[in-house]
Amino acid sequence: MTALRAPFTPLALRRLVFCVAGVVSAVAVLAVPALVPGAAALILWATGALARQPAPVVAPVFLVLFPLTLALLAVLAVPAARAMAAAHRRLADRLLGERVDSPSPRPGWRGVGYCLLKVPLAIPQGYGAFCYVFGVVNLSYPVWWPLFRNHPPGTTLDPVRALTPFGFLDAGTFPGTFVIAAAGLAMLLVAPWLMRAGAALDVAAMRWLLSPRGLAERVRELRASRARAIDDAAAMMRRLERDLHDGAQIRLATLAMNLGMATEKLGADGPPPDLAQARELVALAHRGAKDALADLRDLVRGIHPPVLDNGLGDALATLATGSAIPVAVSVELPVRPSPAIETIAYFCAAELLANAAKHSRAARITLGVAGAGSGLTLTVTDDGVGGAAPAGPGLSGLARRIEVVDGRMRVHSPAGGPTRVEIELPTQV
Repeated sequence: MTALRAPFTPLALRRLVFCVAGVVSAVAVLAVPALVPGAAALILWATGALARQPAPVVAPVFLVLFPLTLALLAVLAVPAARAMAAAHRRLADRLLGERVDSPSPRPGWRGVGYCLLKVPLAIPQGYGAFCYVFGVVNLSYPVWWPLFRNHPPGTTLDPVRALTPFGFLDAGTFPGTFVIAAAGLAMLLVAPWLMRAGAALDVAAMRWLLSPRGLAERVRELRASRARAIDDAAAMMRRLERDLHDGAQIRLATLAMNLGMATEKLGADGPPPDLAQARELVALAHRGAKDALADLRDLVRGIHPPVLDNGLGDALATLATGSAIPVAVSVELPVRPSPAIETIAYFCAAELLANAAKHSRAARITLGVAGAGSGLTLTVTDDGVGGAAPAGPGLSGLARRIEVVDGRMRVHSPAGGPTRVEIELPTQV
């Protein structure tokens, strides 16, 4: 069923746009060599040298203008290649959800190299786009045949032709159009996988040639991680201050006021003037104290859940019991992670379970943690409707949080489901 749905998903249409853009870019790159002699000839024609001068005079002029034109194109190649590379990075981000950071201004040959690679990369992209577009066209033959080929019996008509990857197919009768439609269906079913392969190769070329390399990339990641860590700490401090001010602080102030009023009602000496009202104020103060304790307990749990003291496995099992959707938990950790990693994994699991309960319409969720070497993988899978967007506010926020500790997140959520989110974290920081 997944193969049948694949051509009709929004992701397939976005890949189609990306592949068509890749083919257009490859054609533009192939057109550049023709611009060199064409530009030189255009200059000669504009100056009238071709009309007024004999060949022995025109040839030296052409030999001078040709290198000048070639040098001008060479100078423009680097900025043009950078602009094309930037455009394809934006397309990969918006259409495929693949973010490729921009490289440093130097060296410019990376952009030129990527543009040259667009020519062979356009082959699978163009083939996939061709199968997708003409697959839809070929599928329509049985639909329009009765509408436009309804001539009287005995009329001789030329057969209609359909373009396929193996050449042309001819159909001279209505049953023959079903052969074309079958070929179109096959093309349409294989097109998403061809476009996926072409887009994946293109993104790999981007990461290889366009993303920062080596030490520069590491320094950029560390700077970004430090900025995110500072922002997260500041946001947490503001949240704690707001929660304390709006919750526990108000409750404690009310508690103090109620106790003060109860003291006044009881009086300094002698029999109490209003014992019933004093008891009511003490009861309100008692209830306010319990509410303040509950608020403080929630704040502590939001900073570091006490259940994590027993390990990540117990914490996730406790978390699963509070889920609105049944959750199957599996934890295999040969080495206990550091407290910071356990906290991040716990809150990531809590966020993913909350998202699944809110949006997925799933009947069951699987939550697993497995450790291998110096890392661990947190996996959350549900059987819901799918369509989770990695660039959405929830998942993108998780990705930023785990990148602080060099974590990575992968999301697979086709339309119709299932959704699978994998988060890779180190065991130590």
